[in-house]
Amino acid sequence: MNDQIAVPCSVIRGGTSKGLYFHAGDLPSESAQRDAVLLAALGSPDAREIDGMGGGHPLTSKVAIVKLSNRPGADVDYLFLQIWPDRAEVSDSQNCGNLLAGVGPFAIEEGLVTPTTPVTRIRIWMENTNTVAIASVETPDGNVHYDGETRIDGVPGTSAPIPIEFLDVAGSSCGSLLPSGNTVDIVEGVRVTCIDNGMPVVCVKADDVGLTGYEEPADIEGNVEVCEKVERIRRAAGILMNLGDVSDTTVPKVSLLAPAKNGGAIMTRTFIPTRVHEAIGVFGAVSVATACLIAGSIASEVAGVSLTRSPITMDIEHPSGYFSVSLVVDRTATGVVVSSAALLRTARLLMRGDVFVPRSKWMRS
Repeated sequence: MNDQIAVPCSVIRGGTSKGLYFHAGDLPSESAQRDAVLLAALGSPDAREIDGMGGGHPLTSKVAIVKLSNRPGADVDYLFLQIWPDRAEVSDSQNCGNLLAGVGPFAIEEGLVTPTTPVTRIRIWMENTNTVAIASVETPDGNVHYDGETRIDGVPGTSAPIPIEFLDVAGSSCGSLLPSGNTVDIVEGVRVTCIDNGMPVVCVKADDVGLTGYEEPADIEGNVEVCEKVERIRRAAGILMNLGDVSDTTVPKVSLLAPAKNGGAIMTRTFIPTRVHEAIGVFGAVSVATACLIAGSIASEVAGVSLTRSPITMDIEHPSGYFSVSLVVDRTATGVVVSSAALLRTARLLMRGDVFVPRSKWMRS
């Protein structure tokens, strides 16, 4: 008997991340067994993930599981799973807007969605947060087009644009836009803003933890004192954000903020949660952009952005460039109401075939 099992999958770059995309029906239905298979497929736990398809970094050790949706108003369901290179852990506690960019192309390539010309709009139910995203994929001849002139920072070259609109994501993980009930909280002696507009994020002024906010990610990761302080803030904020004990989870993220340097709204350095992002996550950027519009928040103090029109587009700066976020916003007597958020991503199919995992991993219960 062959001691390995072939599992069909595609490798797709989605936004500034890369991951393995699977049909839900090609994986074990029981979550512990599924996770054992995915850890083997990625080669985790191992810092280099040398015995699997992972890239040795959280941004390249990701999985998207896709299936036809039976929900009204949705075409496909998408479950994101974060695989950690350095430990045997599979997490579904957050969403991933970068891998989301590859879900539409995957659904078309795999025959889950029938393309229309010149663009196919795909309604994606995001299982991690129970919310809907609408991705528009160029299909002028009935096939996915990957070539184009759209450039996103953190990815070399240009590709076809994939606009993505998010509906009703405020409080999707924590229950409300400002889950602590306050615009500003004091956590571990530091003023923070806790916000959830698609991703739970703790906004902190970089200089309040001893940084400028312009350091390179590797330099921040090498600063043990700062990293330990940020983690203490993150764990304490998790309780305020209705997330409970977050010591073993990937949310909330902590975004260190500083004044923009390159014409954007604000500069960010984001912990994900122990490594520092080379850019910024999709939903993390949406949450930070939203915080910039909330009067009295830490982000608004740093950015100084005013809501003069809707939709409003902001460039969120990060270590490798900037991320443009467009928000449809209403200001009410009680605060800011965000009805939708939109952004631009790209994706590219890199490989399609089988990933092999030991049969013993598949049979594990």
